[in-house]
Amino acid sequence: MPDNSSRSGAVDMGMLLMIVAFVVIGGFMYWLNGQAAAERALRVVEEVVEEPVGPDSRTIAAEEIQMDATPFEGQEIRLEGINVASLLGTQGFWLEMPNGNPFLVSMSAEVMASGVAVSQGSAATVAGTIKAMDEVTLVAWSSAGTISDNDRIVAEFATHFLDATEVEIEGGADAEGAAGAN
Repeated sequence: MPDNSSRSGAVDMGMLLMIVAFVVIGGFMYWLNGQAAAERALRVVEEVVEEPVGPDSRTIAAEEIQMDATPFEGQEIRLEGINVASLLGTQGFWLEMPNGNPFLVSMSAEVMASGVAVSQGSAATVAGTIKAMDEVTLVAWSSAGTISDNDRIVAEFATHFLDATEVEIEGGADAEGAAGAN
């Protein structure tokens, strides 16, 4: 049996050190909470400015949405003088972006009713809201008969589209009567 006589007056420090460690950790957490509250109080509150709708909507360059339209989702934008790459049934058309990728434009019921004639190669100025593509939208277009099954397969590749409330065509080959052509 070992001789413990040399520790006969020593105090067991394990419990005391554990309590001190908990107090230090608690104090540190309290200090961090105070720092986080001070940081939150210093944040600048940004004021959201509503973008105007229709012809006065914010004009952006095609380069801003050609790779990812997510930052503009739900915003009213305007794109000017962009060539029409191809048509998508009677519902819409694809714009030719500077990087060569197409961007989908879906004409609203009002725009389709106005009889605007869109043809491949014509320059278009469009205004509307950027929306994310989803299955519900594709089903609605198919059910309305404005896109065929082949058009639907192509439209599924779009991640976003412009729900156009204004479409102006500046010209191109066969600009009259080509809105329903495929």
